[in-house]
Amino acid sequence: MKTIRDVLGDKGPDVWCIGPDASVYEALKLMADKNLGALLVKEDDRVIGLVSERDYARKLILQGRASRDTLIRQVMTTRVAFADPSQTLEECMALMTAKHIRHLPVLEDGELIGVVSIGDLVKAVIAEQRFMIEQLEQYISG
Repeated sequence: MKTIRDVLGDKGPDVWCIGPDASVYEALKLMADKNLGALLVKEDDRVIGLVSERDYARKLILQGRASRDTLIRQVMTTRVAFADPSQTLEECMALMTAKHIRHLPVLEDGELIGVVSIGDLVKAVIAEQRFMIEQLEQYISG
């Protein structure tokens, strides 16, 4: 069974972060440039939140706020769930489903080592299932 460490090995260790005093506009620009749906918010080398497209839609657009005039700290999600690299894909998918989240930072010994998205996990599950099907087909065909 694949673990989050396996997914990070395939995906790579890149983690994109922003500070809490940056504007939401800056975050949106970075997300667009890097094709991301969320950024971790770090202060003094520790994760203090996460800002996502969902935060933008719900906490800015629907409230009539301007992205250039609003700070990340005003809209970020502060209750961030974390994963451990030894957790299975299924465990993390269950956590993400239960908490209605799409991005999960990964900590090892208190250090941020990556971020996985629900898309990353679905892709890994599909690849794992495809491999199993191929193995079964080879076994059956001799």
